[in-house]
Amino acid sequence: MNDADAPIDEQNIGSGLSRTIDRIVEPRVLGPIVGAIAVAVAVVAIHEIGGKVHLNHILDAIAATSFSTVAPALAFTLISLMAMALYDVMAIRHIAPDKVPVRLALFAGFVGYGFSNAIGFHVFVGGPVRYRIYQSVGLDAADVGRIVGVSFLTFWGGLLTIVGLAMLLDPVGLPALSLVSPVDDRIIGGSILFGLLVVLLWLSRGQRQVSVLGWTFPFPSARSAAVQILIGAVDIGAAAAALYVLLPADVAPGFTVFLALFALAVVATVVSHAPGGLGVLEATILFGLGAGARPDVVAALVVFRIVYYLLPLALAALALLVFEIYRVRSTVSTVAGRTLALTRHIVPPISATLVFAGGLVLLFSGSVPAIGDRTDWLSDILPLPFAEASHLLASVTGLLLIIIARGLYRRIALARFAAIVLLLTGALFSLMKGLDWEEAVVLIAVAATLFIYKDAFYRKGDWRSFRLDATWIGLLAIVVIASTIVGLLAYRHVEYQSSLWWEFAWDGDAPRFLRATMALAIVAAALAIDTVINRPPHPKPSGRSAVPDAVRRILETSSGTEPCVALLGDKSFMISPCEKAFLMYARSGNSWITMGDPVGDAQAGSTLIWRFAEAADQAGARAVFYSIQPEFLTHYLDMSLAILKIGEVARISLSDFSLDGAVRQPLRYAYGKSSREGLVFSVIPKADVASFLPELRAVSDEWMGKKHGSEKGFSLGYFDDDYMREFDCAVLRKGDEIVAFANLWRSGDGEELSVDLMRYKRGVSKIMMDALFAHILLLGKAEGYKWFNLGAAPLSGLADHPLASTWNRIGTFIYKRGDEIYNFEGLRAFKQKFDPVWTPQYLACPGGLAMPQILLDITTLISGNPIRIFKR
Repeated sequence: MNDADAPIDEQNIGSGLSRTIDRIVEPRVLGPIVGAIAVAVAVVAIHEIGGKVHLNHILDAIAATSFSTVAPALAFTLISLMAMALYDVMAIRHIAPDKVPVRLALFAGFVGYGFSNAIGFHVFVGGPVRYRIYQSVGLDAADVGRIVGVSFLTFWGGLLTIVGLAMLLDPVGLPALSLVSPVDDRIIGGSILFGLLVVLLWLSRGQRQVSVLGWTFPFPSARSAAVQILIGAVDIGAAAAALYVLLPADVAPGFTVFLALFALAVVATVVSHAPGGLGVLEATILFGLGAGARPDVVAALVVFRIVYYLLPLALAALALLVFEIYRVRSTVSTVAGRTLALTRHIVPPISATLVFAGGLVLLFSGSVPAIGDRTDWLSDILPLPFAEASHLLASVTGLLLIIIARGLYRRIALARFAAIVLLLTGALFSLMKGLDWEEAVVLIAVAATLFIYKDAFYRKGDWRSFRLDATWIGLLAIVVIASTIVGLLAYRHVEYQSSLWWEFAWDGDAPRFLRATMALAIVAAALAIDTVINRPPHPKPSGRSAVPDAVRRILETSSGTEPCVALLGDKSFMISPCEKAFLMYARSGNSWITMGDPVGDAQAGSTLIWRFAEAADQAGARAVFYSIQPEFLTHYLDMSLAILKIGEVARISLSDFSLDGAVRQPLRYAYGKSSREGLVFSVIPKADVASFLPELRAVSDEWMGKKHGSEKGFSLGYFDDDYMREFDCAVLRKGDEIVAFANLWRSGDGEELSVDLMRYKRGVSKIMMDALFAHILLLGKAEGYKWFNLGAAPLSGLADHPLASTWNRIGTFIYKRGDEIYNFEGLRAFKQKFDPVWTPQYLACPGGLAMPQILLDITTLISGNPIRIFKR
């Protein structure tokens, strides 16, 4: 049953869960957009501040940097990394005491910050990396989220401490602080430190915690908070020292003053989400020091980026690779199996990283001048147009490789083929544009690796599989802007003229850079527009596909009424070879979602579950099992899927049902009054439904006109002529006019009866729905059915206990306080008056950070458009 009567204002009973979950799931696109904008602003700042600084001067300054200068920076970087690793150790002490070994927390902190500092997008990068590590000891995504939250507080506590101390102790000598007097600096710094002291005193008065969505977020004790602030201060101070020792002595102010400037730069990089604050950090430091035109200062920033960002990133990647190898190795027992597992788990992410790096090499190579001797030699054997075209195409190829890297990470076979072609053509273009044989060798080596490990890329996918999402659009913008920064610095000495665009010469590196940059901008913009315009269409409840005869035969012997939704014609089917069981499913986003468990023979159905999961994996999609019953739970657990209770199904026992007794008084009253009001009940056989369809549609259209929502699908029926002809239809007439109807679902084994669409005309009678229910229940008992299925009560029956899972606590919170979204408690109370037997209903899906997107995919599949869930 999916249509209910007042006092429950709903169109589809089973849609409650999906309509609610998506309200708390919101796409996170602001981070990449803010990052791209911040980097664009940094480009302008560098262009203005850099003055006449030349790339050659910067390279000369880098070459002049001695190891004795770099060594202290390496030492301070190590101290900062150790402090960042301690963030997680302190968080674990509060979030999951005794669950995570200290060494694993240190490892997770080091790897997580190694990636997020260098790559940016701290939530998208640092969170998943940590989750990958912490799930090995049983922590869920919510625990990881709280760990990140405590680490966030630790970081900002240390940052504020540094700012407060710097402004209090030495507020003079920094151009960026000249707008505020030294006295005001000291007042601000003292206020910051006083505020932190007040927080510590507040924490010292007892245990503090905050409850959010039913789960608690514990604050540390005053002593622990002081230790965390100290760790954060050490982290920021050591990072600042790593850069400070690299700066020329004549430009560096006092260290305490530099701390304030560095803290400001850190805030800017965090807000920007740019990779390592690319451009943002440099612009802030150069402006703050007032040293925009000095190549030695820019060189110090470049060395700092290598030491503090790129080196930890390389170490973190290597550490994570070793960790993944160990995890896979520990679960494989045979040598052959171990080789296959290692290949499938390790080769795709490594290949994706290498291809991404190859794309960066081509992009940045196209932004710097070619080596003169090689160009002279090449000009003797190659026509100029070939070199010009190769330079342009090499840059575009680099951009495409960055996009293809996403498909490689998802193990898509087509991405492997495309990457090999692009790598080989990129190698050819590298040779033709400037005899860059080093680039060509690297690209050919990566292509050879992809060629060898063919079996690691086994998933199907077409060109739409490479379509970007919001995060990748932001990342692509950052990469293009970064390569532009390099080119602007490299050709700073070239005075811009419009004629540069049309200059073609062997020594015309600057014109080639301009044309390549324009091509990159056009291609990147086209890809972004394509992503926005050509999003996969949302499924709509219109049109029907043929239901296979095997499915109809299985339905004739199936138990339960829910499988009748297979006749809606909006789903695909997977049928067992023996044709004794089937699975119905649909695709939404990157999820393949089944409607219920396998239908038919249990043994054949068990095999279908695994076949379905394998097919989804081959297609690079997630296997999701929606609205399942306890019978097959062990199979879903064997797949390591997360099991979420999403509600309960109410069933009425018809064997002893009657209208007698105080509990049945409302139904008894409605049943009797319907006769007095002239309402006549009858059942239209499905063979005769076609002739009554115009009257039934008129009732349905009027009923829908009073609703603010629209027809649903997938798990719920919608009014469709062909669909209505599949079932008997119970109706109430007043005179010769049909005023209410409900199509009847009957189980194949004759055990269960239910209704799907249940609609009526307004203003005819206040007891019409209760009367229709009473008539159908008595009909079911008279025809020998044992059960009447009332449908699901979303989020009903979830455990409300401090030790319950995060999902249960969130669901309980929504159930109790979400009446403005959906009448959860009223719906359950309506069904409870029939004194039903409640059966739990579950969702089995991949856990962790993929879960919000899965819930959004389910909502989209049922509602046709996520926006519709806001309409009741």
